[in-house]
Amino acid sequence: MSEWFVYRGTGQPDPAGIDRLPDPPAWRRFDAPVVPYEVPGPDSSTRRRLGEDAAPLPIQDSGTLELVNAALYLRRPLLVTGEPGVGKSTLAHAIAYELELGRVLEWPIVSRSELRDGLYTYDAIGRLQDSQLPGDDASRDIGRYIKLGPLGTALLAADRPRVLLIDELDKSDIDLPNDLLNVLEEGRFALPELERIADHTPVVHVLTDDGRRVAVTGGQVRCRAFPFVLMTSNGEREFPAPLLRRCITLDLKAPRDERLAALVQAHFGQGSYDDNRDLVDRFTQAEADGALRPTDQLLNAIFLAQHAARGEVHRREEISDLLMQPLDRGRDSR
Repeated sequence: MSEWFVYRGTGQPDPAGIDRLPDPPAWRRFDAPVVPYEVPGPDSSTRRRLGEDAAPLPIQDSGTLELVNAALYLRRPLLVTGEPGVGKSTLAHAIAYELELGRVLEWPIVSRSELRDGLYTYDAIGRLQDSQLPGDDASRDIGRYIKLGPLGTALLAADRPRVLLIDELDKSDIDLPNDLLNVLEEGRFALPELERIADHTPVVHVLTDDGRRVAVTGGQVRCRAFPFVLMTSNGEREFPAPLLRRCITLDLKAPRDERLAALVQAHFGQGSYDDNRDLVDRFTQAEADGALRPTDQLLNAIFLAQHAARGEVHRREEISDLLMQPLDRGRDSR
């Protein structure tokens, strides 16, 4: 294993790993004063994706590890492409878990997503309604009506980077990738509602995506430790060259061999890979037909076989045929 790796992909917590990261290059250095706030630990989303058992085998191959660490060193976003079900979003959770960077901030992208959705929301209507209540002075605290989004929370000036997952960016409106450029390059953004009152209320406490209160000074959020930003794409569209120039790109392949064994054992325990080799072999051999089969089909088949087959070979084969269907079946006939 390369000595320069900060993230080693072992599946074992390594809280000192992030401390091995050298200072950023001068063109990616941010110097905002640290804003103290509580970063929650991994949540149920991480446990669902990684399983309950530590993986005894490497989770990622050497090429993936090199690109992940390059993104960490250079403080650049990692753009991960690959077929559905290969583990693109799981990679963000694996990095946050191993380096103990807390809960993964997740921003799932849909066709209506806009940059401001990821930065913050302002409930102007709620504030107006509260201001009309007799004897209620709470509406004067504008911070009660502002919540930072996942991207906005990731850019807070923490002393350790947060992990931000921007999931399925290729589903976005055509403008969103370009809109992201300035924020990802400058590591800051403004909240006009707070900038307008900065002269008389320079510090406002707002809600983060984690549900914690944090101070925003001067109406701007500025980062210190640039977050580890992982953007996923299923390859459904091309991205503009200016965005690609600012990213480290990774084409993630489906887990096989030791990586697949690590995944199965993480979810089903030691020995589960060998115990379910019949299902594993049927899953991997199906690759020969060139069809698209996500890895979670195998996990589903193993789980169901443990409860519905219990050693019945023919029943296990039926479950395999039932659940391991190619996602692109019938593509050529359309």
